[in-house]
This record gives sequence, structure tokens and C-alpha cells, in this order.
Amino acid sequence: MPVRVVSLVPSLTEAVAVSAPGALVGATDWCSHPADLDVPRIGGTKNPELDRILALAPDLVVANEEENREPDLAALRAAGVEVLVTVVCDVPQAFAELARVLEACGAKSRPRWLDEAEAVWSALPQPEHRTTAVVPIWRRPWMVLGRDTFAGDVLSRLGVDHLYASHAERYPRIPLDELRAAAPDVVVLPDEPYRFTADDGPEAFPGLRCALVSGRHLTWYGPSLAQAPRVLGEALRAALR
Repeated sequence: MPVRVVSLVPSLTEAVAVSAPGALVGATDWCSHPADLDVPRIGGTKNPELDRILALAPDLVVANEEENREPDLAALRAAGVEVLVTVVCDVPQAFAELARVLEACGAKSRPRWLDEAEAVWSALPQPEHRTTAVVPIWRRPWMVLGRDTFAGDVLSRLGVDHLYASHAERYPRIPLDELRAAAPDVVVLPDEPYRFTADDGPEAFPGLRCALVSGRHLTWYGPSLAQAPRVLGEALRAALR
């Protein structure tokens, strides 16, 4: 019998769905990949409906220490459900945690996409020069990448040093005038969690270059990792021309 898995993390949902077919029996409302994913939805990452999860009788719930709330995970454990919590602060950790999750979910072998993604990131050349950036992830209030974030490590490996990497908080709230005054080489605007677009975001940074990037390739750890260096690199180069 396959392991019955509920995923509370969109990137892990995609990884499990493509690597352990039939294992996934529930996912969050935000789990958008694979595009044809057809499983019951159990609410958001921060507000999952625990009764709906338990009704699915999962053998395992996969979660993340940053995306999910500990009280929800504790309640699932108290109800007798095994919960696997990932910790992902950089690219190598993402690969290690993905392998751990897929093994726990009953994947029959290590997926090819995981080997390809590791090979792509291992083969990245040293950037010829470094670029400074601020990376908003929300507005009203403005919040940016701070310390010890997966997305920050992704950008660093692509030659981008975000200016709040040493901030005490992982996602600090920074006033807009301070972000502008920091005068980065580029403002990196992902389309999630806040959906920055050409009409919603760049106008706040007059005179600064802005790169609109795929949030999935910047923040997800899953099959998208294999394409992330190319996709993000293209967007950054276009903004810096």
C-alpha cells in the first residue's frame, strides 16, 4: 500500500506528486503545481483545516518550519499523525530535505529531476561581478528578504547580494523610503507571495532598476530548481542591461 501523504507546502506538493505518484491525498489551496493536480484541498499553509486533514487519514503530513505554524503541526501529532517538518535555508539543504521527504513518501527511486537540479547548481560558474539588491516579498507593509532565507541563498549563488542579509529578522518590515535610500543595483520583485507585476511594484522605486521574477523559481524547492538558474538569470540580466 502506498503511503498516504498530505502536503502543507506547495513546493513539496509538486515534488511528491511527480516523484511518488499516488501518494498525495491532500494539499493546500496554494498548491498550484503540477497544473493537473487533482486532490482534496485542506485550506492554506497558515490556516489548514485540521478536521479535513484528519478525515483523509494520512500516514504522513509534510510541512516546513517557516511556512507552517507549530500549533497546527502539534495538533496533528496529538491526533496521532506523523508530521515531517523540513528546514530549508539554502540550496544544499533543499536537496537534502527533498531526498528525505521523497524517501518518507515512498518514492521508489531518486527522481531524475533531483539529480539534474543538483548538477545544474553544482555547475554554476562563479559570477564575474556581484550585484546589490533589495528583495521585497510584500507591500502594505513593505517586507523584504532578511537573514538565512532560501531565496537569499539562491540569489547569492547567482551573484546577487541582497542588502538585508544580515538583518536580525528573516523577513523584516522596512519603510519604503529606507528601501529607496539603500540605492541597490536592482530591486528584485517576485510574483509571490505578493504578486508584484509591471504595474504594481516598480512604480514605488523611481530611478531604480527592477527585475520582475518568477516567485516559484526563486522560493520553491522542487522540480523548478532545475530551471531556476536559467529563468532567474535571464530576468536579472534583462533588468541590468
